[in-house]
This record gives sequence, structure tokens and C-alpha cells, in this order.
Amino acid sequence: MPMVVVITRDVESRYRGFLGSVMLELSAGVYAHPRMSAGVRTRIWDVMKDWHGQLGRGSILMTWIESSSNGGLGLNVLGDAPKDIVSHDSMLLVRRPLRSS
Repeated sequence: MPMVVVITRDVESRYRGFLGSVMLELSAGVYAHPRMSAGVRTRIWDVMKDWHGQLGRGSILMTWIESSSNGGLGLNVLGDAPKDIVSHDSMLLVRRPLRSS
């Protein structure tokens, strides 16, 4: 059972109450659980996906250790992610736009 981390940005307070009931809130909008099963993780994600589909505000990122995935991380994202995460040569990278000179 791998560690799961959820990061929320600009979402309704219902997410805070829900996530706080199943995970430790380490900082505002950052939640972690050291040993969460895949089934529980999926159920939590389904609730947040349903709420986000209805409310449509903010963004949510969930990550966990997933040895079979690129970079060894599983990722789920709702809303606009603050960074563009791409897979390259079995690694996860953050893509940023080039600055014009």
C-alpha cells in the first residue's frame, strides 16, 4: 500500500472536510496518507471527480507510488494543472514554455 498525496488549489471547502476525514492535512490544500490501498484511493478519486464535474472550480492533483508507471508515479489531475507534466524516456518531466529574449 503506497503513500498517496493530494494537492488542491482554489476548490470548495467540501473537499477540505472530505479529504481531512481520510487523510492528514500537512499544509493548506496538501493531504497525505502513508498506506492507502488502491481501492480506497480509487473511491476517494471518484468522489472528487464527481464533485469537480458538478462544481468545476479549481484543480486537484493526486499522486502515489506506481512502479509500473513512467517515473514510478501514478498521477490523476482534475482541472487545470499548474504545470504541464509529460512522459519522456520512462521519466516524468515538467514542461515549461521557453522565454522569448
